Amino acid sequence: MAHSIESTSIATEINEIERRKEHHLIEIKETNNIIGNLLKNLRNSSIELCIIFKVNVGLRESNSSAYTPKMISIGPYHRKNPRLDPMKEHKLLYLRRLLQRKEGLGLNDCISELHKLKEEALKCYKDIKQLHGTYDDFLSMLLLDGCFVVQFIRETYCERGPVGEARIISDDRASYIFRDLMLLENQLPFFVVNKLHSMTKEVNESSLVILVNYLCTSYFGSMVKRTWASECNNVGNIKHLLHLLHIFSCTEINPKEKSNNYETTYKVMPNATELSEAGVSFAKVNGITSLFDINFNNGFMKIPCFQVDDGTETILRNLIAYEQQSYDVRPKYFTDYAAFIDHLIDSEKDVNLLRQKGIIVNLTGDDKNVASLINKIGNGVTRLTALSDPAYYPSSD
Repeated sequence: MAHSIESTSIATEINEIERRKEHHLIEIKETNNIIGNLLKNLRNSSIELCIIFKVNVGLRESNSSAYTPKMISIGPYHRKNPRLDPMKEHKLLYLRRLLQRKEGLGLNDCISELHKLKEEALKCYKDIKQLHGTYDDFLSMLLLDGCFVVQFIRETYCERGPVGEARIISDDRASYIFRDLMLLENQLPFFVVNKLHSMTKEVNESSLVILVNYLCTSYFGSMVKRTWASECNNVGNIKHLLHLLHIFSCTEINPKEKSNNYETTYKVMPNATELSEAGVSFAKVNGITSLFDINFNNGFMKIPCFQVDDGTETILRNLIAYEQQSYDVRPKYFTDYAAFIDHLIDSEKDVNLLRQKGIIVNLTGDDKNVASLINKIGNGVTRLTALSDPAYYPSSD
């Protein structure tokens, strides 16, 4: 009897072990399925292809209006904003003018070319499926918005419309529209607009890169001093118009070499008034230069002219947002410049000192407003480098 009970107990234990083993195998199989799906999604991920983002909450909450178009929607993110509907008619007018530029070019030709680019363009945006019901809607957007961007840049560059026709958009409105074209959330992939330009350009007409450079220099003054006189050798690497502005602003900059751990080093710099009282002298850099060509040597700091007007905050914020949310942008020059100028300016007294030296040109009329703008522009920004330390900048020869 005892032997029978013992055998039953052993059988029960064996069954329990088998049950646990089977359950464990099921868990392993389910885990493998989950890992397999994750790896599949990872392989299909287009994170590196996503180049046009919605501005993150940390940056946006400081001043959301700086990232929002006021007159025209370009791309999918603000397309359904009813306040921007009045510009839809202008998009159709520019589409007609673009098609009239080249004999034999029809609407179907443009649609056919954009259809080839559609899948690649879709990957440039985040969560695009939530914004559009059909691919045809997306293709229509690429056509209307792309033609508007190209033709607007052409007519603004030439300062006139086609011979015998009035300009569709007047000068006083053009500056506001150009402002909207430089917002991070209001972009088309550059390969789309460049294709439309190349399809419709005249024989001796400049490249789209050259036209944009001219307008950026005209609209953004001290921020874009270098004129790119030659063709861009890597047009295929240009992401969008804001990226192009970033290229124009940061070309040929060579900050002083730092130690290997400089990215984790961060020193707090005194403000301009404190530096002046300690014996540091300030002077404006003369001639055509980059905004970042700052030199500090033997107590003498030379800083390029920084013009502040009603559009300065918007363009700076969007360039910083582009740097902050792009995986491949290093160094982050505008992020670091914001840190530097924020430490240099604490109050209107600092603005006044730098304005008297010709370093700041204040077109807003109020030094206190400039100080407030500078102090808030870095809110929500992640800084990795030590550009707020004057020792970072190259010494003068």
